[in-house]
Amino acid sequence: MAFSSTQASYVSPPVPFYGSIHGGLKDGLQITINGTVLNSSANRFAVNLQNTFEDNNIAFHFNPRFEEGGYVVCNTKQNNCWGAEERKMQMPFQKGRPFELCFLVHSSHFQVMVDGNFFVQYSHRVPFHSVNVISVTGSVQLSYVSFQKPRTAPVRSILSTMQFSQPVCAPHKPTGCKPKPQHIWSANPDPIAQTIIHTVQSIPGQMFPNPVIPPMMYPNPNYSLPFFTAIPGGLYPSKSIIVSGMVLPSAQRFHINLRSGNDIAFHLNPRFNENAVVRNTQINSSWGSEERSLPRKMPFTRGQSFSVWIMCEGHCLKVAVDGQHLLEYYHRLKNLPAINSLEVAGDIQLTHVQT
Repeated sequence: MAFSSTQASYVSPPVPFYGSIHGGLKDGLQITINGTVLNSSANRFAVNLQNTFEDNNIAFHFNPRFEEGGYVVCNTKQNNCWGAEERKMQMPFQKGRPFELCFLVHSSHFQVMVDGNFFVQYSHRVPFHSVNVISVTGSVQLSYVSFQKPRTAPVRSILSTMQFSQPVCAPHKPTGCKPKPQHIWSANPDPIAQTIIHTVQSIPGQMFPNPVIPPMMYPNPNYSLPFFTAIPGGLYPSKSIIVSGMVLPSAQRFHINLRSGNDIAFHLNPRFNENAVVRNTQINSSWGSEERSLPRKMPFTRGQSFSVWIMCEGHCLKVAVDGQHLLEYYHRLKNLPAINSLEVAGDIQLTHVQT
C-alpha cells in the first residue's frame, strides 16, 4: 500500500508531546523516536498510538517502568478502560542515556525495536487504521519523531516468536480524567522547498521538510564499516540524510562523507583527539581548506549515542546533531544531483541510516 506523501518529522518537540500521524497507521509504516531518558526521580515514560488527541482510546500503550528491576508494560485502552497488561520483564533503556525506539506496523501486530535490536511484538487488539495520533509522556527528552515507509521488506527477526510473560488478568482502572494535552502538533504532509534548520534551536517542534523521493531506510542493526550506500536522486534542496550510531569508548575519530564519484563533496570528521569537527571537500584527490569553527562545544562524546541530520539547501548543507543546529557548509561542488552516495567509517557502531 503506497502512501500519498511522506510525512515530515517533528524535531525537538517538548514533552508531553502529541502529534498527528498523517493518513493514520498503515501496514509497513515505521515510526522512529530518538530521545534521551531523563536522569530524574521519575520512573516511567510512555509512547501511545491512539485514535484522537484525547487519551480515551489507545491502540498501543508502550510503557517502560524503572521499577522492580525494570520492565515494559504494553496494553490497549478502549472507551477509557484498560485491557489486560502484557509485560516484558526486561529493560532496554537506561536513565540518562539516549535511545532509538522504532515501531513497525504489520497487518497483525506492532514490532518494536530498541537501538536497532528487536525487543517485542504486540498483536493488534483493535483496528490500527483508525490510529492517527502519537503521544509521548513521562521522563524523556525528544530529539525527533520521524515516519518512514521502507522500500525494502520489513525486517523480520528470528526473535519475533518471543512472547510476553503471562498477561495480568485484572485490567487497570483509570484514576480519573486527565487534563487535555497542552502541546498538539500538526504535521505538514506537503513538501517544503526551503527550511531554515537553525530555527530548531529557538522554535520547539520545528519540522524538517519532506524529501521529494521517499527516504531509503536501513533498519538492520548489523552494519559493517566502512558503510557505503546510494543517495536516491542525489542531493537537492530539502533533501535530508540521517545517520545515527554509538561512539566507541576509545574513539579517536569517525567520518561521514557525501560523495560524487571519486570526489568527496562533504567530509564531516569529528576528531576526539583534537576536540574538533573538521569539514572539507576533496576534488581530484586533493583536499581543500578545512573548516573547524563551531558555535558551541563538541557535540559528540565517547561512549554516547548520536544522531546527525544533514539537510541540503540550495546554497549549503545544514547539519544538526541530536536535534540541535550545529553548522552550515557552503557547497563547493555545485552539481548537487551528482552527489549521490554516502560513506560512513571510523570509531563508531552504526545503528540507523536514512538517505
